Parts: sequence; C-alpha cells; structure tokens
Amino acid sequence: MPPIKLVRSKRKTLCIEVTSSCEVIVRAPLRVSEKEINRFIGEKADWIEKSLSKMKLRQNKKAEENSNLKPLNELDIKLFTTKAKRIIPVKVKKYAAIIGVDYGRITIKMQKSRWGSCSSKGNLNFNCLLMNAPDKIIDYVVVHELCHRKEMNHSPRFWAHVEEVLPDYKERRKWLKDHGNELYFF
Repeated sequence: MPPIKLVRSKRKTLCIEVTSSCEVIVRAPLRVSEKEINRFIGEKADWIEKSLSKMKLRQNKKAEENSNLKPLNELDIKLFTTKAKRIIPVKVKKYAAIIGVDYGRITIKMQKSRWGSCSSKGNLNFNCLLMNAPDKIIDYVVVHELCHRKEMNHSPRFWAHVEEVLPDYKERRKWLKDHGNELYFF
C-alpha cells in the first residue's frame, strides 16, 4: 500500500479517497485523534486495496487505449484555453438564466483533477481540456457547477436541480468518468 496522505479540515466525518493517480488520501476532522484515524484506516484496508487495484487496472487500460495518441503540449493547452474563454462564458450565461442563479468570476485553466468548481462566492473555474470533449459534456459540467449556486453539495436536492435542466445528466456524467482521461491526449 502506498503512503497515506492525511488532510485535516473543519469537516465532520472521516473519509478515504483513492485518486486516479493511486494516491490514498484520508480526510479527517481537526479534533479526531491519530489513534482513531489509524483504526478507521485499518477497518477500511480491504476497501483501499480493492480501490487501488481498480485504479491500477483503469490506468493500464487507459495507457493501452491512449498509446496511439500524443499528450497535449503547451501550445495545445493555450489553444484550448483561448477557445474555452470564448465558449464557456456563453454557456454559463445561458444556463445561469435557465437555472435562475447568478455567478461571479469565470476562470479557465488547465487542471489535473477537476473539470470544474464553484466557490462559495459564486466564482466558477473550468478546465480548458473540456474543449476536447463533446459539446453535451461541456454543457453538463457548466450546469453541474451552476447548480452548486443552489446547493453547495452533492445531495439528492443538488442532483434534482441538475436533472431539471439535463434529464440525461447520468449518461453525461458516466461518459466523463469513463472517457475523462482521454481528454488529456490529442
């Protein structure tokens, strides 16, 4: 098992995350003892091992699929960023009106682990690599982030807001999960 990274914050519960790069992250409340954290990790050891195996298989599969593709270079990323700065704000404006929310600043940049995010102040961030995705996937990420203006979580109410705008959001979400790594290649 790889080293486990511990992240403490003002959260209420313990959780474990296995990232796509096979990093194991334990997120813990500030006041939870190391003994309690180690006990939690021990209880979840089988799940961690299973998740790491799945991620390694997924990485190998993606590497095989992408062996004929070239990784994006700096010029590709600049072009995607420029294109995203033209396209995404138009989509944000359109869907914000449909959802009935406002928003702050829109930032476009290359991100390794997120397609988009929404801050508590309403600022939106989008990954420029979305320009390598089908249009309906870009729409999904925009709607997803704008719905966080109504619910800053992934509760059933949040997903109901997404579904109101995109009844097929589950298919789009699955596409992004299954094909997201391909967007890093050209």
